[in-house]
Amino acid sequence: MKKARVTITQRWLVNSLGAIFIVLMSVLLAFSVFINFYFTSSARQYITSRINMISGMLQQSYSDNSLSFTSDIRSIVENWSERDKTELMTINSRGDVTMTSSGFAPTKEILAQDYYDAVESGASGYFMGKLASGEKIIAVSVVTPDKSGDYSVIRLVSSMKNIDKSIASYIIAAAFICCAILALMMFSGMYFVKSIVIPVRQLGATARRYARGDFSVRIPVKSDDEMGELCEIVNKMADGLSQSEAMKNEFISSVSHELRTPLTAIKGWAETIGSMPDDRETVSKGMRVITAETERLSQMVEELLDFSRMQNGKFTLTKDNVDILAELGDAVLIYTEKARKEGIELVYTEPEDLPIVYGDRNRLRQVFINVIDNAIKYSEKGGLVTVTAAVTQDSRIEIEVSDTGCGISPEDLPKIKTKFFRANHNKRGSGIGLAVADEIMTMHGGSMEIFSEQGTGTSVVISLPIKTK
Repeated sequence: MKKARVTITQRWLVNSLGAIFIVLMSVLLAFSVFINFYFTSSARQYITSRINMISGMLQQSYSDNSLSFTSDIRSIVENWSERDKTELMTINSRGDVTMTSSGFAPTKEILAQDYYDAVESGASGYFMGKLASGEKIIAVSVVTPDKSGDYSVIRLVSSMKNIDKSIASYIIAAAFICCAILALMMFSGMYFVKSIVIPVRQLGATARRYARGDFSVRIPVKSDDEMGELCEIVNKMADGLSQSEAMKNEFISSVSHELRTPLTAIKGWAETIGSMPDDRETVSKGMRVITAETERLSQMVEELLDFSRMQNGKFTLTKDNVDILAELGDAVLIYTEKARKEGIELVYTEPEDLPIVYGDRNRLRQVFINVIDNAIKYSEKGGLVTVTAAVTQDSRIEIEVSDTGCGISPEDLPKIKTKFFRANHNKRGSGIGLAVADEIMTMHGGSMEIFSEQGTGTSVVISLPIKTK
Protein backbone atom coordinates (compact mmCIF):
# COMPACT_ATOMS: atom_id res chain seq x y z
CA MET A 1 0.00 0.00 0.00
CA LYS A 2 1.27 3.44 -0.94
CA LYS A 3 2.08 5.56 2.07
CA ALA A 4 0.04 8.76 2.34
CA ARG A 5 2.10 11.81 1.51
CA VAL A 6 2.51 14.46 4.18
CA THR A 7 2.58 17.94 2.67
CA ILE A 8 4.72 20.86 3.86
CA THR A 9 1.55 22.66 4.99
CA GLN A 10 0.44 19.70 7.09
CA ARG A 11 3.90 19.34 8.60
CA TRP A 12 3.96 23.04 9.44
CA LEU A 13 0.49 22.88 11.01
CA VAL A 14 1.44 19.89 13.14
CA ASN A 15 4.94 21.00 14.11
CA SER A 16 5.23 24.79 14.14
CA LEU A 17 1.61 25.80 14.74
CA GLY A 18 1.14 22.91 17.18
CA ALA A 19 4.16 24.04 19.17
CA ILE A 20 2.90 27.63 19.20
CA PHE A 21 -0.54 26.42 20.33
CA ILE A 22 0.99 24.45 23.22
CA VAL A 23 3.11 27.44 24.25
CA LEU A 24 0.13 29.80 24.17
CA MET A 25 -2.03 27.37 26.16
CA SER A 26 0.77 27.02 28.71
CA VAL A 27 1.03 30.80 28.98
CA LEU A 28 -2.76 31.10 29.32
CA LEU A 29 -2.81 28.44 32.03
CA ALA A 30 0.05 30.11 33.90
CA PHE A 31 -1.68 33.49 33.57
CA SER A 32 -4.96 32.01 34.86
CA VAL A 33 -3.21 30.56 37.91
CA PHE A 34 -1.41 33.84 38.51
CA ILE A 35 -4.46 36.07 38.12
CA ASN A 36 -6.54 33.80 40.37
CA PHE A 37 -3.79 33.81 42.98
CA TYR A 38 -3.37 37.58 42.68
CA PHE A 39 -7.06 38.42 43.14
CA THR A 40 -7.68 35.93 45.96
CA SER A 41 -4.50 37.05 47.73
CA SER A 42 -5.49 40.68 47.33
CA ALA A 43 -9.00 39.95 48.64
CA ARG A 44 -7.63 38.05 51.63
CA GLN A 45 -5.10 40.77 52.36
CA TYR A 46 -7.78 43.44 52.12
CA ILE A 47 -10.36 41.70 54.30
CA THR A 48 -7.72 40.69 56.86
CA SER A 49 -6.39 44.23 57.11
CA ARG A 50 -9.91 45.61 57.62
CA ILE A 51 -10.83 43.10 60.32
CA ASN A 52 -7.51 43.66 62.06
CA MET A 53 -8.17 47.40 62.03
CA ILE A 54 -11.61 46.87 63.60
CA SER A 55 -10.20 44.38 66.11
CA GLY A 56 -7.55 46.87 67.10
CA MET A 57 -10.15 49.59 67.62
CA LEU A 58 -12.27 47.26 69.80
CA GLN A 59 -9.28 46.19 71.85
CA GLN A 60 -8.44 49.81 72.48
CA SER A 61 -12.06 50.63 73.34
CA TYR A 62 -12.34 47.70 75.77
CA SER A 63 -9.08 48.63 77.44
CA ASP A 64 -10.12 52.27 77.86
CA ASN A 65 -13.70 51.71 79.05
CA SER A 66 -15.27 48.28 79.06
CA LEU A 67 -18.68 49.77 79.82
CA SER A 68 -18.75 51.62 76.52
CA PHE A 69 -17.57 48.54 74.53
CA THR A 70 -21.08 47.51 73.56
CA SER A 71 -22.00 50.94 72.26
CA ASP A 72 -18.69 51.22 70.39
CA ILE A 73 -19.08 47.89 68.61
CA ARG A 74 -22.67 48.63 67.71
CA SER A 75 -21.58 51.99 66.32
CA ILE A 76 -18.85 50.38 64.20
CA VAL A 77 -21.19 47.74 62.78
CA GLU A 78 -24.09 50.09 62.11
CA ASN A 79 -21.90 52.73 60.51
CA TRP A 80 -19.79 50.31 58.47
CA SER A 81 -18.82 52.34 55.39
CA GLU A 82 -17.92 49.41 53.12
CA ARG A 83 -21.19 47.55 53.34
CA ASP A 84 -21.46 47.54 49.52
CA LYS A 85 -18.36 45.32 49.39
CA THR A 86 -18.36 43.42 52.66
CA GLU A 87 -20.69 42.61 55.50
CA LEU A 88 -19.60 43.14 59.11
CA MET A 89 -21.36 41.06 61.77
CA THR A 90 -21.11 40.15 65.43
CA ILE A 91 -21.70 36.68 66.86
CA ASN A 92 -22.44 35.78 70.49
CA SER A 93 -20.90 32.97 72.48
CA ARG A 94 -23.68 30.57 71.44
CA GLY A 95 -22.98 31.07 67.73
CA ASP A 96 -25.95 33.32 66.98
CA VAL A 97 -25.51 36.35 64.72
CA THR A 98 -26.47 39.28 66.93
CA MET A 99 -25.93 42.19 64.56
CA THR A 100 -25.00 42.86 60.91
CA SER A 101 -24.02 45.94 58.95
CA SER A 102 -26.80 45.22 56.46
CA GLY A 103 -29.46 45.16 59.17
CA PHE A 104 -30.54 41.62 58.29
CA ALA A 105 -29.91 38.77 60.73
CA PRO A 106 -28.75 35.75 58.74
CA THR A 107 -29.07 32.18 60.01
CA LYS A 108 -26.26 30.00 61.28
CA GLU A 109 -25.89 28.57 57.76
CA ILE A 110 -23.67 31.53 56.88
CA LEU A 111 -21.16 30.50 59.53
CA ALA A 112 -18.11 28.76 58.14
CA GLN A 113 -14.78 27.32 59.23
CA ASP A 114 -13.32 30.74 59.97
CA TYR A 115 -15.73 31.21 62.90
CA TYR A 116 -15.04 27.79 64.38
CA ASP A 117 -11.26 28.23 63.98
CA ALA A 118 -11.43 31.61 65.72
CA VAL A 119 -13.47 30.21 68.63
CA GLU A 120 -11.21 27.20 68.95
CA SER A 121 -7.99 29.16 68.83
CA GLY A 122 -9.31 32.12 70.76
CA ALA A 123 -7.80 34.45 68.20
CA SER A 124 -8.84 34.42 64.52
CA GLY A 125 -9.85 32.21 61.61
CA TYR A 126 -9.95 32.44 57.81
CA PHE A 127 -12.16 30.80 55.21
CA MET A 128 -12.56 30.98 51.45
CA GLY A 129 -14.87 28.61 49.65
CA LYS A 130 -18.49 27.64 49.13
CA LEU A 131 -21.19 27.51 51.77
CA ALA A 132 -23.88 24.83 51.92
CA SER A 133 -26.08 27.15 49.85
CA GLY A 134 -23.50 27.10 47.08
CA GLU A 135 -22.43 30.72 47.52
CA LYS A 136 -18.69 31.31 47.38
CA ILE A 137 -17.39 33.66 50.07
CA ILE A 138 -14.26 34.86 51.79
CA ALA A 139 -14.54 35.48 55.53
CA VAL A 140 -12.35 36.36 58.53
CA SER A 141 -13.43 36.01 62.17
CA VAL A 142 -11.70 37.54 65.19
CA VAL A 143 -12.48 36.96 68.87
CA THR A 144 -13.27 40.18 70.79
CA PRO A 145 -12.56 40.94 74.44
CA ASP A 146 -16.25 40.24 75.17
CA LYS A 147 -15.75 36.49 74.88
CA SER A 148 -18.92 35.44 76.76
CA GLY A 149 -21.28 38.22 75.70
CA ASP A 150 -23.38 39.06 72.66
CA TYR A 151 -20.35 40.32 70.76
CA SER A 152 -17.80 37.61 71.43
CA VAL A 153 -16.78 37.31 67.75
CA ILE A 154 -16.64 39.95 65.05
CA ARG A 155 -16.73 38.65 61.48
CA LEU A 156 -16.15 40.28 58.08
CA VAL A 157 -17.63 38.49 55.05
CA SER A 158 -17.40 39.24 51.33
CA SER A 159 -18.91 37.46 48.36
CA MET A 160 -16.44 36.11 45.77
CA LYS A 161 -18.91 36.73 42.97
CA ASN A 162 -17.39 40.02 41.80
CA ILE A 163 -13.86 38.73 42.29
CA ASP A 164 -14.64 35.62 40.21
CA LYS A 165 -16.15 37.86 37.52
CA SER A 166 -12.97 39.95 37.44
CA ILE A 167 -10.80 36.81 37.26
CA ALA A 168 -12.98 35.40 34.48
CA SER A 169 -12.86 38.66 32.51
CA TYR A 170 -9.07 38.75 32.68
CA ILE A 171 -8.79 35.09 31.64
CA ILE A 172 -11.23 35.66 28.77
CA ALA A 173 -9.23 38.69 27.65
CA ALA A 174 -6.01 36.67 27.82
CA ALA A 175 -7.63 33.81 25.90
CA PHE A 176 -8.81 36.28 23.25
CA ILE A 177 -5.28 37.67 22.95
CA CYS A 178 -3.87 34.12 22.62
CA CYS A 179 -6.43 33.30 19.95
CA ALA A 180 -5.59 36.54 18.14
CA ILE A 181 -1.87 35.68 18.30
CA LEU A 182 -2.59 32.16 17.07
CA ALA A 183 -4.75 33.48 14.23
CA LEU A 184 -2.08 36.04 13.30
CA MET A 185 0.63 33.37 13.39
CA MET A 186 -1.53 31.07 11.30
CA PHE A 187 -2.32 33.79 8.76
CA SER A 188 1.29 34.97 8.45
CA GLY A 189 2.54 31.38 8.56
CA MET A 190 0.18 30.24 5.83
CA TYR A 191 1.29 33.19 3.71
CA PHE A 192 4.92 32.21 4.32
CA VAL A 193 4.25 28.51 3.67
CA LYS A 194 2.30 29.42 0.55
CA SER A 195 5.27 31.46 -0.69
CA ILE A 196 7.34 28.27 -0.38
CA VAL A 197 4.80 25.60 -1.34
CA ILE A 198 3.75 27.20 -4.64
CA PRO A 199 7.32 27.52 -6.00
CA VAL A 200 8.13 24.02 -4.67
CA ARG A 201 5.12 22.63 -6.52
CA GLN A 202 6.25 24.47 -9.63
CA LEU A 203 9.73 23.04 -9.13
CA GLY A 204 8.28 19.55 -8.78
CA ALA A 205 6.11 19.88 -11.88
CA THR A 206 9.02 21.34 -13.85
CA ALA A 207 11.42 18.64 -12.63
CA ARG A 208 8.97 15.97 -13.78
CA ARG A 209 8.94 17.56 -17.24
CA TYR A 210 12.74 17.63 -17.20
CA ALA A 211 12.70 13.93 -16.28
CA ARG A 212 10.61 13.28 -19.38
CA GLY A 213 13.17 15.13 -21.50
CA ASP A 214 11.22 18.38 -21.93
CA PHE A 215 13.62 21.23 -21.11
CA SER A 216 11.54 24.00 -22.68
CA VAL A 217 9.73 25.13 -19.51
CA ARG A 218 11.22 27.68 -17.10
CA ILE A 219 10.14 28.66 -13.58
CA PRO A 220 9.18 32.35 -13.10
CA VAL A 221 11.39 34.04 -10.51
CA LYS A 222 9.08 36.11 -8.28
CA SER A 223 11.36 36.88 -5.33
CA ASP A 224 14.99 37.65 -4.57
CA ASP A 225 15.26 35.34 -1.56
CA GLU A 226 16.59 31.77 -1.32
CA MET A 227 13.54 30.42 -3.16
CA GLY A 228 14.09 32.88 -5.99
CA GLU A 229 17.76 31.90 -6.08
CA LEU A 230 16.76 28.22 -6.24
CA CYS A 231 14.41 28.95 -9.15
CA GLU A 232 17.24 30.75 -10.96
CA ILE A 233 19.58 27.81 -10.34
CA VAL A 234 17.00 25.34 -11.67
CA ASN A 235 16.47 27.53 -14.74
CA LYS A 236 20.21 27.68 -15.33
CA MET A 237 20.38 23.92 -14.85
CA ALA A 238 17.62 23.56 -17.46
CA ASP A 239 19.59 25.77 -19.83
CA GLY A 240 22.63 23.58 -19.30
CA LEU A 241 20.63 20.36 -19.70
CA SER A 242 18.94 21.72 -22.80
CA GLN A 243 22.28 22.69 -24.24
CA SER A 244 23.80 19.33 -23.28
CA GLU A 245 20.84 17.53 -24.82
CA ALA A 246 21.22 19.50 -28.02
CA MET A 247 24.97 18.86 -28.08
CA LYS A 248 24.40 15.17 -27.33
CA ASN A 249 21.93 14.89 -30.20
CA GLU A 250 24.31 16.77 -32.44
CA PHE A 251 27.13 14.52 -31.24
CA ILE A 252 25.14 11.39 -32.10
CA SER A 253 24.30 12.84 -35.51
CA SER A 254 27.90 13.90 -36.07
CA VAL A 255 29.37 10.57 -34.97
CA SER A 256 26.84 8.72 -37.11
CA HIS A 257 27.93 10.81 -40.08
CA GLU A 258 31.61 10.40 -39.23
CA LEU A 259 31.19 6.64 -39.02
CA ARG A 260 29.04 6.43 -42.13
CA THR A 261 31.53 8.32 -44.33
CA PRO A 262 34.51 5.96 -43.95
CA LEU A 263 32.23 2.92 -43.91
CA THR A 264 30.69 4.06 -47.18
CA ALA A 265 34.17 4.55 -48.67
CA ILE A 266 35.32 1.13 -47.42
CA LYS A 267 32.21 -0.57 -48.72
CA GLY A 268 32.40 1.21 -52.08
CA TRP A 269 36.07 0.40 -52.67
CA ALA A 270 35.61 -3.18 -51.45
CA GLU A 271 32.84 -3.64 -54.06
CA THR A 272 35.02 -1.99 -56.71
CA ILE A 273 37.97 -4.25 -55.92
CA GLY A 274 35.68 -7.28 -55.93
CA SER A 275 34.38 -6.39 -59.38
CA MET A 276 37.87 -5.55 -60.77
CA PRO A 277 40.28 -7.98 -59.08
CA ASP A 278 42.69 -7.99 -62.00
CA ASP A 279 43.14 -4.19 -62.16
CA ARG A 280 46.23 -3.82 -60.00
CA GLU A 281 46.15 -0.01 -60.00
CA THR A 282 42.51 0.05 -58.89
CA VAL A 283 43.15 -2.60 -56.25
CA SER A 284 46.20 -0.72 -54.96
CA LYS A 285 44.31 2.59 -54.78
CA GLY A 286 41.30 0.95 -53.15
CA MET A 287 43.43 -0.75 -50.51
CA ARG A 288 45.08 2.56 -49.64
CA VAL A 289 41.68 4.18 -49.20
CA ILE A 290 40.39 1.22 -47.18
CA THR A 291 43.48 1.27 -44.96
CA ALA A 292 43.26 5.03 -44.41
CA GLU A 293 39.54 4.95 -43.65
CA THR A 294 39.97 1.96 -41.35
CA GLU A 295 42.64 3.87 -39.43
CA ARG A 296 40.28 6.84 -39.25
CA LEU A 297 37.53 4.61 -37.86
CA SER A 298 39.95 3.11 -35.35
CA GLN A 299 40.95 6.58 -34.13
CA MET A 300 37.31 7.60 -33.77
CA VAL A 301 36.41 4.46 -31.82
CA GLU A 302 39.45 4.91 -29.56
CA GLU A 303 38.46 8.51 -28.95
CA LEU A 304 34.94 7.42 -28.00
CA LEU A 305 36.30 4.73 -25.71
CA ASP A 306 38.60 7.26 -24.02
CA PHE A 307 35.66 9.58 -23.47
CA SER A 308 33.59 6.71 -22.03
CA ARG A 309 36.43 5.80 -19.65
CA MET A 310 36.77 9.43 -18.64
CA GLN A 311 33.03 9.65 -17.85
CA ASN A 312 33.14 6.42 -15.82
CA GLY A 313 36.26 7.40 -13.89
CA LYS A 314 38.26 4.58 -15.45
CA PHE A 315 40.53 6.80 -17.53
CA THR A 316 44.03 5.96 -16.31
CA LEU A 317 47.61 6.82 -17.22
CA THR A 318 50.67 4.62 -17.53
CA LYS A 319 53.40 7.02 -16.49
CA ASP A 320 57.11 6.83 -17.18
CA ASN A 321 59.93 9.14 -18.22
CA VAL A 322 58.98 10.68 -21.56
CA ASP A 323 61.18 12.38 -24.15
CA ILE A 324 58.65 15.05 -24.99
CA LEU A 325 60.75 16.32 -27.91
CA ALA A 326 60.57 12.92 -29.63
CA GLU A 327 56.82 12.57 -29.11
CA LEU A 328 56.13 16.07 -30.41
CA GLY A 329 58.39 15.45 -33.42
CA ASP A 330 56.53 12.22 -34.27
CA ALA A 331 53.16 14.01 -34.06
CA VAL A 332 54.39 16.75 -36.42
CA LEU A 333 55.83 14.15 -38.81
CA ILE A 334 52.49 12.30 -38.96
CA TYR A 335 50.70 15.43 -40.21
CA THR A 336 53.43 16.88 -42.45
CA GLU A 337 52.28 14.98 -45.53
CA LYS A 338 48.59 15.64 -44.80
CA ALA A 339 49.25 19.38 -44.50
CA ARG A 340 51.17 19.37 -47.79
CA LYS A 341 48.33 17.60 -49.60
CA GLU A 342 45.81 20.15 -48.33
CA GLY A 343 48.02 23.08 -49.35
CA ILE A 344 48.80 24.14 -45.78
CA GLU A 345 52.30 24.99 -44.63
CA LEU A 346 53.28 23.21 -41.40
CA VAL A 347 56.31 24.84 -39.76
CA TYR A 348 57.92 23.17 -36.75
CA THR A 349 60.56 25.16 -34.88
CA GLU A 350 62.30 22.32 -33.12
CA PRO A 351 64.37 23.22 -30.04
CA GLU A 352 67.77 21.61 -29.48
CA ASP A 353 66.65 19.84 -26.34
CA LEU A 354 63.76 19.60 -23.86
CA PRO A 355 63.81 18.25 -20.30
CA ILE A 356 62.26 14.91 -19.39
CA VAL A 357 58.57 14.79 -18.47
CA TYR A 358 57.00 12.16 -16.24
CA GLY A 359 53.81 11.05 -17.94
CA ASP A 360 51.98 8.72 -20.29
CA ARG A 361 53.78 8.65 -23.64
CA ASN A 362 50.78 7.58 -25.73
CA ARG A 363 48.36 9.98 -24.08
CA LEU A 364 50.66 12.97 -24.55
CA ARG A 365 51.15 12.07 -28.20
CA GLN A 366 47.35 11.82 -28.45
CA VAL A 367 47.07 15.42 -27.22
CA PHE A 368 49.67 16.68 -29.73
CA ILE A 369 47.99 14.82 -32.59
CA ASN A 370 44.56 16.14 -31.66
CA VAL A 371 45.73 19.76 -31.46
CA ILE A 372 47.76 19.65 -34.70
CA ASP A 373 44.92 17.84 -36.50
CA ASN A 374 42.47 20.57 -35.43
CA ALA A 375 44.87 23.31 -36.55
CA ILE A 376 45.09 21.76 -40.05
CA LYS A 377 41.37 20.90 -40.17
CA TYR A 378 40.25 24.48 -39.46
CA SER A 379 42.81 26.12 -41.79
CA GLU A 380 42.11 26.91 -45.42
CA LYS A 381 44.33 26.14 -48.38
CA GLY A 382 47.38 28.42 -48.26
CA GLY A 383 47.19 28.68 -44.47
CA LEU A 384 50.06 28.38 -42.00
CA VAL A 385 50.34 26.13 -38.95
CA THR A 386 53.31 26.67 -36.64
CA VAL A 387 54.51 24.46 -33.78
CA THR A 388 56.98 25.73 -31.19
CA ALA A 389 58.31 24.37 -27.89
CA ALA A 390 60.36 25.99 -25.13
CA VAL A 391 61.13 25.90 -21.41
CA THR A 392 59.55 28.74 -19.41
CA GLN A 393 61.09 30.61 -16.49
CA ASP A 394 58.89 28.72 -14.01
CA SER A 395 60.44 25.39 -15.14
CA ARG A 396 57.64 24.15 -17.35
CA ILE A 397 57.62 22.99 -20.95
CA GLU A 398 55.33 25.12 -23.09
CA ILE A 399 54.23 23.90 -26.53
CA GLU A 400 52.29 26.25 -28.77
CA VAL A 401 50.36 25.24 -31.91
CA SER A 402 49.08 28.22 -33.91
CA ASP A 403 47.12 28.43 -37.14
CA THR A 404 45.77 31.12 -39.46
CA GLY A 405 42.39 29.44 -39.82
CA CYS A 406 38.82 30.59 -39.27
CA GLY A 407 39.24 31.15 -35.54
CA ILE A 408 36.62 30.85 -32.79
CA SER A 409 33.96 33.40 -31.86
CA PRO A 410 34.11 35.03 -28.38
CA GLU A 411 30.79 33.34 -27.51
CA ASP A 412 32.07 29.86 -28.36
CA LEU A 413 35.60 30.17 -26.95
CA PRO A 414 34.67 29.49 -23.26
CA LYS A 415 32.79 26.32 -24.34
CA ILE A 416 35.34 24.97 -26.78
CA LYS A 417 36.65 22.31 -24.34
CA THR A 418 33.14 21.23 -23.31
CA LYS A 419 32.14 17.71 -24.28
CA PHE A 420 30.06 17.41 -27.48
CA PHE A 421 30.57 21.11 -28.31
CA ARG A 422 31.49 22.00 -31.88
CA ALA A 423 32.12 25.60 -32.83
CA ASN A 424 32.18 24.90 -36.58
CA HIS A 425 29.56 22.48 -37.87
CA ASN A 426 31.00 22.51 -41.39
CA LYS A 427 34.05 20.53 -40.30
CA ARG A 428 34.13 16.88 -39.38
CA GLY A 429 34.62 15.83 -35.75
CA SER A 430 32.81 14.38 -32.76
CA GLY A 431 33.25 17.33 -30.39
CA ILE A 432 34.98 15.31 -27.67
CA GLY A 433 38.62 15.42 -28.81
CA LEU A 434 39.51 18.62 -26.95
CA ALA A 435 37.55 17.50 -23.88
CA VAL A 436 39.64 14.30 -23.73
CA ALA A 437 42.86 16.23 -24.42
CA ASP A 438 42.09 18.71 -21.65
CA GLU A 439 41.44 15.85 -19.21
CA ILE A 440 44.75 14.24 -20.15
CA MET A 441 46.60 17.49 -19.48
CA THR A 442 44.86 17.93 -16.13
CA MET A 443 45.85 14.40 -15.09
CA HIS A 444 49.47 15.27 -15.94
CA GLY A 445 49.37 18.37 -13.76
CA GLY A 446 49.50 20.51 -16.87
CA SER A 447 47.10 22.77 -18.72
CA MET A 448 45.77 23.48 -22.18
CA GLU A 449 44.78 27.07 -22.92
CA ILE A 450 43.13 28.21 -26.14
CA PHE A 451 43.40 31.73 -27.54
CA SER A 452 41.53 32.68 -30.67
CA GLU A 453 40.26 35.58 -32.73
CA GLN A 454 37.54 34.93 -35.27
CA GLY A 455 38.81 35.28 -38.83
CA THR A 456 42.44 35.50 -37.72
CA GLY A 457 43.41 32.17 -36.20
CA THR A 458 43.80 30.10 -33.07
CA SER A 459 46.66 29.34 -30.70
CA VAL A 460 46.69 26.36 -28.34
CA VAL A 461 49.24 26.54 -25.51
CA ILE A 462 50.08 23.23 -23.80
CA SER A 463 51.98 23.47 -20.53
CA LEU A 464 53.63 20.49 -18.76
CA PRO A 465 55.65 20.29 -15.54
CA ILE A 466 59.28 19.17 -15.84
CA LYS A 467 60.35 16.10 -13.89
CA THR A 468 62.47 17.42 -11.03
CA LYS A 469 64.00 14.15 -9.78
